[in-house]
Amino acid sequence: MRFLNVNSRPSLLAQITLLITVVILVSTVLVCILFSAMIDEVVEKYVGKQAMTVAKLASEDKMIVKAFKNKNPSKHIQPVAEKIRKTTGADYVTIANDKGIRYSHPNSSYIGKHTKTSNEASLKEHQSIIYKGKGISGFAIKAKTPIWDSRGNVIGVSSVGFLVSNIEKQINDYRIKIIKLSCIPFLIGAFGAFFIARRVKRLIFGLEPEEISFLFKEKEATLESIRDATVTVNVEKYVTSMNRRARELFGHLQIGGEIKNARLGRLIDQAIEKQWVYSNQSLVLDGQQYILDLSPIVRKKEVQGIVLTIRTLSQIEELTEEISKIKMFSDNLRAQNHEFLNKLNVIYGLLKLKKYEHVMQMISSEVKERQDIISFLMSSVKDPLIAACLLGKINRSKELDVTLEIDQDSNLTSTLDIEDAKNVVSILGNLIDNALEAVREHKGNVLVSFTDVGNDLIFEVEDNGQGISKEVENMIFIDGYTTKKGENHGIGLTIVKRSVELLKGELYISKSMLQGARFTLVIPKLLNNENEKEESI
Repeated sequence: MRFLNVNSRPSLLAQITLLITVVILVSTVLVCILFSAMIDEVVEKYVGKQAMTVAKLASEDKMIVKAFKNKNPSKHIQPVAEKIRKTTGADYVTIANDKGIRYSHPNSSYIGKHTKTSNEASLKEHQSIIYKGKGISGFAIKAKTPIWDSRGNVIGVSSVGFLVSNIEKQINDYRIKIIKLSCIPFLIGAFGAFFIARRVKRLIFGLEPEEISFLFKEKEATLESIRDATVTVNVEKYVTSMNRRARELFGHLQIGGEIKNARLGRLIDQAIEKQWVYSNQSLVLDGQQYILDLSPIVRKKEVQGIVLTIRTLSQIEELTEEISKIKMFSDNLRAQNHEFLNKLNVIYGLLKLKKYEHVMQMISSEVKERQDIISFLMSSVKDPLIAACLLGKINRSKELDVTLEIDQDSNLTSTLDIEDAKNVVSILGNLIDNALEAVREHKGNVLVSFTDVGNDLIFEVEDNGQGISKEVENMIFIDGYTTKKGENHGIGLTIVKRSVELLKGELYISKSMLQGARFTLVIPKLLNNENEKEESI
């Protein structure tokens, strides 16, 4: 489907094919011209040397030299010269005396006549020369050399020639062969250009350069407009692209930089290995918590890279708060529904058995227990978020069939600001959830206590589970460390650690009097006052 008007010019396939074909054609023509020139030069040199060889052969022939003393030299020289001419393939072999009078020639009518070209170089200067000139037979490549008698005197000249017309016929034959041979690489190149261009076209999905440029700009603009941080990495975990939001969040990370976070590296490896899309993965980077999605880039069933979509918690903070409230309310309702349904069945059975006194006792006990819990939380915990969190965890413990007890001597009169309260709820929620999971299998006990007497807020969560050994105390806060099965675990205590740091508090791990683990959270009260001063400034 075309979305740009690119019909005004040839297609990319046609341009590539035409370009490669023209290059091959020009190269072939230049090679032919070069070889033709080389052949001309080589043939002329070769023919010249051959003419000189024949001329010296004739000049040194004893019968020819001896015949110069006869009254009629031509009678003896002509047969020998013709024999040499026919044997060597020369066009003419001419023997002349020191006056330039011919004693031999292929055309016998020229015998006895003066040679048309000068013999001075050979007769007077005693030189052997090769040159190209015009004679009575036409243009020829000629060689002349002096003839010496037994006394060392120059008595004549031997002249041998090869006609240019005959040489050009031979050269043209070579040229035709070169042209025929050059047609083979030209045809191969033309077909190869077509198939290469077609493959290039297929690799770019049949798009024209203008369309590719438009798509690139479109995708770049789309990527930059996304409010979530988007980072693309290759299989070696090096960043290949990132949008504006990613550059704002991770200024230290540049294109070409390597992903060094251990948990993120493991998630990338899993996405590459399984070719799965991972969504809503929690990740802590530089002390900040993020939500991460990973989408593999798959080509020909092989992962070429990973697209990371990263959202900060601040981006979804309002939604998270609302969802947390809804989830807490839902958990409470589910736990209460489960609990009340069981008790309703018991009440129904007692009514059927007409045990009305037992029904009244059960209802009174249940109402009293519920009122006692709510009354205790309302009177002992002034912060509504913390009170709601504790109430929700009590209902959750009943759903898990685990005993969650709040120390009746606990008291919290301090009211935290909304951000500090959220961090405290995050810490308490994760610690209590971990404790409930630790004792879930044997229906154990979890004890929560708190106080704000003195300069600190102190919370303790302890259980009668297996506890935490000294070897793993430092490991449990590492992002991704977990002993649970399944995905998306190992981040709860990492979140706890970050929240404790934000509150400038301390978290201690020790052995509980219940023989399990005890987590003690200490938060300075001054934090609340400092926040108020900062707001007033």
